[in-house]
Amino acid sequence: MIGVAVVGYGYWGPNLVRNFAETPGARLISVCDLKKERLVSVQARYPAVEITDDFDEVLRDPRVDAIAIATPVSAHFRLAMSALMAGKHVFVEKPMAATADEARRLVDEASRRKLVLAVDHTFVHTGAVRKMRELVESGLGDIYYYDSVRVNLGLFQHDVSVVWDLAVHDLSIMDYVLPAKPVAVSATGMSHVVGEPENIAYLNLFFDNSMIAHIHVNWLAPVKVRRTLIGGSSKMIVYDDLEPSEKIKVYDKGITLNGNPQKNGEKVYQMLVGYRTGDMWAPQLDSTEALGVELREFVNCIEQGAVPTADGHAGLRVVRILEAATQSLAQRGRVIELERARRIA
Repeated sequence: MIGVAVVGYGYWGPNLVRNFAETPGARLISVCDLKKERLVSVQARYPAVEITDDFDEVLRDPRVDAIAIATPVSAHFRLAMSALMAGKHVFVEKPMAATADEARRLVDEASRRKLVLAVDHTFVHTGAVRKMRELVESGLGDIYYYDSVRVNLGLFQHDVSVVWDLAVHDLSIMDYVLPAKPVAVSATGMSHVVGEPENIAYLNLFFDNSMIAHIHVNWLAPVKVRRTLIGGSSKMIVYDDLEPSEKIKVYDKGITLNGNPQKNGEKVYQMLVGYRTGDMWAPQLDSTEALGVELREFVNCIEQGAVPTADGHAGLRVVRILEAATQSLAQRGRVIELERARRIA
């Protein structure tokens, strides 16, 4: 049995506690939070689980093999690094750190100590996103674009912008689903609350090929929308996470290029574009709770010495993009090369 402690019992912590309590091969040892009133509900629901407000106590506990961290982003690095240095495997909420340099140091420490470092990119464990990856690998042809809208009214975060709160989901999905990785990013956004980070933003991501990605995130929308389009040369996907049953729809639609450009002196006649319309179908999806799948994988990786789907390297790639997007926001949309951002970090 893998002994587990959960640190942070605010918004996401209760979900981790519930799933770890039900995960085969895991034994939930303790829950740690600085606010003692939160721990009262833990003791009432899980009387066999110990509670503490002392993180050092968790680090010293020999029964604890792994620590799951669900705290504000600013605390991720300190807590995760302390856990790794204490010889504990780490599961850390997204984004894994506040800077790319911190994320890289966590990856290096985990590698040096041969410990499992997993990042909570929950969406990559959903049946819908796994199906999208399968379709991208086998059925869409050349990928033209990734276009996502992720908006709602709130919840405002005081420590991170809407990019770090919402766009991180799409960046983790893209990292898992798309075969190519972005090479540059441009971001624009605005804060409408004095002294608070951006609450609306638009990200454009550029690749070495003709693919492009666009992400729109917003805390000030009157409706909640979670919709993604992936366009390919053969088929196209619409992914609506709010759909209760048919979250993925595959459209056999696209364009066909008829004929070849012909030069006539100085003029070039435009290639004719045709449109192909076929069937739409909704594949059957695994509806198992993604967090439960993710935590079972984490425990199995510890037992077998395997690498998680969303490992530290995946977390680092996402944080690099977030950091570059933040630089671009500060410069009103200037394109930031990710390699350049990596050197600055």
